[in-house]
Amino acid sequence: MSISHSTVLPFASAPDSLCILRLSAVGDVCHTVPVVRSIQRQWPGTRITWIIGRLEAGLVADIPGIEFIIFDKSRGWRAYTDLRRLMRGRRFDALLQMQVSLRASVASLLIEAPIRLGFDRERARDFQWLFTNARIAARPREHVMEGLFGFARALGVMDLTPVWDIPIPAEAVEFARNWIPEEGGTMVISPCSSNRSRNWRNWSAAGYARIVDHAAERYGMRTLLTGGPTELEREYGEKIGALARHSPVNLIGRTTLKQLLALLDRAVLLISPDSGPVHMATAVGTPVIGLYATSNPDRTGPWSSRQWVVNRYPEALREEVGKEVEQVPWGRRVRSPTAMQRITAGEIEEKLREIVLDTRPEQST
Repeated sequence: MSISHSTVLPFASAPDSLCILRLSAVGDVCHTVPVVRSIQRQWPGTRITWIIGRLEAGLVADIPGIEFIIFDKSRGWRAYTDLRRLMRGRRFDALLQMQVSLRASVASLLIEAPIRLGFDRERARDFQWLFTNARIAARPREHVMEGLFGFARALGVMDLTPVWDIPIPAEAVEFARNWIPEEGGTMVISPCSSNRSRNWRNWSAAGYARIVDHAAERYGMRTLLTGGPTELEREYGEKIGALARHSPVNLIGRTTLKQLLALLDRAVLLISPDSGPVHMATAVGTPVIGLYATSNPDRTGPWSSRQWVVNRYPEALREEVGKEVEQVPWGRRVRSPTAMQRITAGEIEEKLREIVLDTRPEQST
């Protein structure tokens, strides 16, 4: 497939159809939703098709006004065959190639569009620039979500106010009410990244147990533990439960994404390292205490809760590479297995106090 190099952006009038290519992951899909919502607000008559991963579709595929097409990477090369069949005979006014990966770029070749909008050259990793003919403006050192808003800006969308409005079905609402009967008294801890290879992004089970007890004894809060079904996450949940004097409710591996979203919607707050639930909580307006030492919260932190992030990234970066944040590429991660242990329980307790001060000032002293 040849890629034309004629582009006309921004659009002078509403396009008839747009295709969004953002397959994964959960956090990045949460960042993408406000961008798509902005496009919908400005051009309500534009037909939008979103090509998305199977897991992520379970969270957002019921958003009204969008056609979702699942790209199931577990099917290997057959996923491309499926996409080719579904795209046959279709043509869009523009493709928004919002994922930087070779898998996504190869999939983009199956989508017909005269305008193929990708990232600026610096952010177009994995040779994405070879698969696009238009680029968003280069704006260095942005939060991931702000970078994705660059796609809407390039199209000519004016109102970039973040709005999520991800539907929560009645079944999920009822599930959450069963576990959190009364709003205002439960916090959620999603203790770790689900990716075993990223164990360096996780804090300690003993530290979480201390926070569970502190929240119970100081503020009368109960705790729910959530997470995926991986062995790593199940082990974390069991350890936290064994170490805490005030046993948390352990729902690790027992929720769908919609049920987790409903739980986060009813919770007082979420405590979590850099992971998908951080951005799900942001989507429903729940405060987040983000635990960041291996990634830069200015780039990947909770959009609306950055004032409550415990940020040990600069110190961890200095120890690993001997450089300051401003001296390394944006998005540089720290992979030291001890980096997250720079975070202290006392720092988290202080952030918890600040959130309680905002929501229940009579208990903050």
